[in-house]
Parts: sequence; structure tokens; C-alpha cells
Amino acid sequence: MNYLAHAALAQPQPQSLVGNLLGDFCKGVAIDTLAQPIQAGLANHRAVDRFTDSHPLVREARACFSTERRRFAPVALDVLFDHFLIQHWQQFYATPYLQAKSELYLQLATAEPLMPEAMAVVMRKVRQQDWLAAYQQLDGVAMALDRIAQRIRFANRFSGAGQDIERHYPRLEQAFLSFYPELQAHVAELALEAKEA
Repeated sequence: MNYLAHAALAQPQPQSLVGNLLGDFCKGVAIDTLAQPIQAGLANHRAVDRFTDSHPLVREARACFSTERRRFAPVALDVLFDHFLIQHWQQFYATPYLQAKSELYLQLATAEPLMPEAMAVVMRKVRQQDWLAAYQQLDGVAMALDRIAQRIRFANRFSGAGQDIERHYPRLEQAFLSFYPELQAHVAELALEAKEA
């Protein structure tokens, strides 16, 4: 899952938000020195990733990508699933999406002092450049994936993943709609952050 989903699955407080978004920014961070609520949020992030990566619906969704792009299908699905979450937000959450997004950006600004520098830089860009607005449209998803492909440090054929998504959009959307409630239930059952409350 990508930033929006991890944030949505966090508890409504800054340390939880930081922990749930920290997964991609752990390099060089002494995890055991972090506040317990941040560590619990990180544990939740990792549990979400494990559940997602091993889920049969997600594994089937990877097959929608052409063979040259399949290696990067998990990355593409992370971004695409944020797109689907935006499209179907009201099905999963009571707060209207635009209000939830504004609140998230405000929370990210408030929580910035708790973040490692690399994470703070990226989260500032998420807020200031309104990355989630780009994820609302399929062409924004495709552009985001092409930018990721350009940042990969070795030769790859990931560029153009948007074509695979467009070709299989209904199938991928249905996979997400079936999968996400199971993910929510899994997080609630584990209650990793509740144990820190």
C-alpha cells in the first residue's frame, strides 16, 4: 500500500501517523530509540505490507502487468491502490475524502518534527505539491509511475505501466474492492497500536 492507505490505517495521532508512514524511510534510523507509539505504527505498516504482498487477490492482480513490468508490479499496485481508495473513499470511511485529505496534510505538517529528515522532505512534497490530487486521475497515476521508473538506478522496462493498468482497470479495481475490507479487518484484529495505547 502507498502513503494514503498507510495513513488511513493509522491511529488519529501524530506518532502513529509517523510510524505508519516510516516504512519506506527506515534506512539509517535507530528504530529502538523511537518512541513506542512510533514503533507500534511502524509494526502496523510492516503488517499491512506483509498481508498485502501475500494476499491471493494482490498476487493475481500482479499478473495484469506485462512480463517486462511484472517485477515492479508491487510498486505499481501500491500507487494504484491509493487511486482506488480515493475513488471509493466513502465506501470505507465516514469523513468525506477532501476533508480527510486536508486533515492528513495538516497532521503531516504537525508531525514533521518527529520524522527523519529524508521522510520530512518527501512528506513536505506530498503536502505542498498535493501528490494525492495526482492520484485521483489515472493519468496522474501513470505519470507518478513513470517518474518512479526514471528514479530506478538500473536499466528497466517499468515505464508505461499505466498502459497495463488501463487495459485491466476493471479487474484491478474489483481486486482492490474485495481486498481492502479484508486488510482493514486484519489491521483491526491485530490491534498492534491498541496495545500501545
